[in-house]
Amino acid sequence: MKKDQYTRKQFIKSTGVAVGGALLAGPAFSRAGGINNLFNKRRVVLVGTGIRGITFWGRRLQERYNDVIEFVGLCDINPGRLDYGKGFIGADCPTFTDFDEMLDTAKPDLLIVTTVDATHHQFIIKGLERNIDVITEKPMTTDEYKCQAILDAEKESDAELIVGFNYRYSPHHTKIKELLMNQRVGKITSVDFHWYLNVYHGASYFRRWHGIEASGGTLLVHKATHHFDLLNWWLNSDPVEVYAKGSLEHYGSNNPFRGNKCRTCPYQSSCDFYWDITENDTYMDLYVANENHDGYLRDNCLWRHEIDIYDKMSVQVKYANDVQVNYSLTTYSPYEGMKIGFNGFDGRIDAWHGIPWREQEKINQSELHAQEMSQEEIDEATDFEEIMVMDNFTADYEHIKVTQSGGGHGGGDERLQNQIFRDTETHDPLNLAAGSRDGAMSILIGIAARNSIESGKPVKIEDLTSLKPHPTRML
Repeated sequence: MKKDQYTRKQFIKSTGVAVGGALLAGPAFSRAGGINNLFNKRRVVLVGTGIRGITFWGRRLQERYNDVIEFVGLCDINPGRLDYGKGFIGADCPTFTDFDEMLDTAKPDLLIVTTVDATHHQFIIKGLERNIDVITEKPMTTDEYKCQAILDAEKESDAELIVGFNYRYSPHHTKIKELLMNQRVGKITSVDFHWYLNVYHGASYFRRWHGIEASGGTLLVHKATHHFDLLNWWLNSDPVEVYAKGSLEHYGSNNPFRGNKCRTCPYQSSCDFYWDITENDTYMDLYVANENHDGYLRDNCLWRHEIDIYDKMSVQVKYANDVQVNYSLTTYSPYEGMKIGFNGFDGRIDAWHGIPWREQEKINQSELHAQEMSQEEIDEATDFEEIMVMDNFTADYEHIKVTQSGGGHGGGDERLQNQIFRDTETHDPLNLAAGSRDGAMSILIGIAARNSIESGKPVKIEDLTSLKPHPTRML
């Protein structure tokens, strides 16, 4: 590492203790809109003008942060999507189909990567090599070799990498973090964590490029990276060993019929998973109108033979602090949600969201509330998520209601982007900021799980990259 690089990055790590022991935002956020840009807008470029790029990292930034950032370039290999994306974002900037040309011409100081997962490393590394700070959508990348290449590039760079883990910022999840940090039920020994994708959201992954392992690394990497990052963050420890089982038994070839795409499929009336993309104007304009450029079908058949990812997965993770985790991911559930339980020496913490009978119970509570309160005061009656805490040797339990804010993920999306673009000097006592090590440790669980399924054997995290697990998460 270069001497001046060490001074800038490591000094922040070693001196980032604020009043009351709260840590300053991690090094990955130290420059994003910070001291180097007090008077000038950050020059931002974005590569990958699919729906995630043009919405969450595109139009949202343009509308909410245009006083501190300026889009100076957009890039995509599909010129049609690129042109539509520019108009959708509302950015007055050049567009490029050549990434290197964009960097040469636009001269950005911040790059946002929202391309197909398997290509993230290409753009991240090129950005870091030019000392451009990078924000990447999750997952950071899709295999251990690309992960190592990213880590090596950041070591040699004077720039930093941010991974967009918006799940951390949900009030529900941050409340769980606070309970664990305060050892509300003592030392945690094991965790039960189950995530359910419904037959609409779950199926959508198999229609898209995510259904091909070479593009998305399987849902153990693309989707579960969110969940594994939450575990790493909640438990404040690194994973050391992973054992997993998984199979493809529902989607893909597991159906007697299939079509070319939903729009022209002869089995529309008999397929429970038929999806009419023509009802979504944005998807029609962004994807369907531009299929001729690259052949990408947004409403591809989820029964196509090319699908090679798992649709059911279970994972066991051992952590360096001796916590054991049982995790599962279901992709064809009747409802969308999650359940998690933390087992401690002194009790248990249970949390969930999206469970239909609990949602109905909240509605019932709202009706009762309406009988007692004026109409103006009942709007927030069901706008909360729940946590139950129960101590050993007692029949009592603590019912915690966590008020949700407006916006995506209970307001978590806004909190993430505010920390990156506005509140860059704000104290971060929960260590919400995520850098390359966080991004790596989350995907390495998924990569290890995938390797374990293929080999039938446990996989050690330390065998995948140069990162060595620690009992306490390194910041």
